[in-house]
Amino acid sequence: MFIEPLQKTRDKSAPAGWIEVICGSMFSGKTEELIRRLNRALIAKLKVTIFKPSIDTRYHQQHIVSHNDNTIASVAVAAAGDILALAGDCDVVGIDEAQFFEQDIVEVCNTLADRGKRVIVAGLDMDFKGEPFGYIPELLSIAEYVTKVHAICMVCGDVASYSFRLTPTDDQVLLGETSTYEARCRKCFNAGRARK
Repeated sequence: MFIEPLQKTRDKSAPAGWIEVICGSMFSGKTEELIRRLNRALIAKLKVTIFKPSIDTRYHQQHIVSHNDNTIASVAVAAAGDILALAGDCDVVGIDEAQFFEQDIVEVCNTLADRGKRVIVAGLDMDFKGEPFGYIPELLSIAEYVTKVHAICMVCGDVASYSFRLTPTDDQVLLGETSTYEARCRKCFNAGRARK
């Protein structure tokens, strides 16, 4: 279970920053957990700014929306560098679908944490081939806190860590939902890939 770190209250002139990464397969609750943490920061009356990549328009142009229809307002940005320019004087920065950002996302997260901000990042750790996705592996290695969430395998009901693509395209980035992807355990993922 993830225990949220306490915000230091003694020295407001130099707050400690850190990076939290929430990763897992599709339908594992990454965005749900991101929204939960950001809402708790808002309840604590912290200044929160939330970002998502502008290419993710599946549910809403500006809001982050979970598969359970929980939502929170965000700013859609085209590039990771835009996050630095727009983060301002907030205490907490939330970033959803981080796998869609270019390599700069790693430097952006480090810079924000070095400035004393709590940076909460959610993203897929593996693509549809079961290979590391984007720069999430780098973020995992520099993060102070890592949470891997799991889905339920849509074939056998076991714990799922893989995003199995149902459509016949090899593009790494293909936005989609349950008609395009399903969560699978290792055994069912490998069996499905062997049949393709």
